[in-house]
Amino acid sequence: MITLSSHLELLSPHFKVLRPGGSGRAPAIVMLHGCGGPRPFIDDMARLAASAGAGAIVVDSFKPRGIGRMAALATVCTGVRLQGRERAGDLFAALAWARARDWIDPARLGAIGWSHGGWTILDALSLHAGSELSRATGLSELPAEPLEGLAAAMAVYPYAGIGSLVGQRRWRVNPRTTAIVAEHDYIVGATRGALERQRMRGAALDIVLFGNATHAFEDAEAGDPRVRFNPAALAREHEMLRAMIARL
Repeated sequence: MITLSSHLELLSPHFKVLRPGGSGRAPAIVMLHGCGGPRPFIDDMARLAASAGAGAIVVDSFKPRGIGRMAALATVCTGVRLQGRERAGDLFAALAWARARDWIDPARLGAIGWSHGGWTILDALSLHAGSELSRATGLSELPAEPLEGLAAAMAVYPYAGIGSLVGQRRWRVNPRTTAIVAEHDYIVGATRGALERQRMRGAALDIVLFGNATHAFEDAEAGDPRVRFNPAALAREHEMLRAMIARL
């Protein structure tokens, strides 16, 4: 087990940070990639966030751990390594980093995660306060609420199957959250039932179905027969991110 500050020292050199224009404190969005690692479309999302008036903190969870793309596909995508609840520590660290910046409003933070990144966000909301947070993430010296300031979240085609906490328990904190479910997602499979159970427990959760969309519909270079680039769905996701930022 290591301290949150030590974990942040490992992660933060690999953050990509975009600042919005203007003066004064701005909202900020933490961005978490999927199990295959960072993809170019996430950089596009970061630029969109900055143009909409929010800082963007793109977290690379793999480079600090020495995980290359092939290893990620073989171990992270199969659930052998770095499950969502453990990776929640990366979200906690990025939010701590954001709260310490003099140009970020610590009460107007958001998070967006794709696939494994969405799983990470939803597990982070579900972990019990106290010792479970440390056991799950392997981090000590966590603040009383490591998601302090998280006002909104978006989970894009999140994994919600075996090993996830999605739908199993009431969220510890309840930011306004949107889950995007792709109609033809043959990678994470059916997730709507688990998300609906979470909403029935009182989560401030909107579930949005993207018809005729596959997993990773933003990725024009996915190289996976189960994935089809869908520019209309991508444009819709862009608008949803702008709307989330406007509400922060």
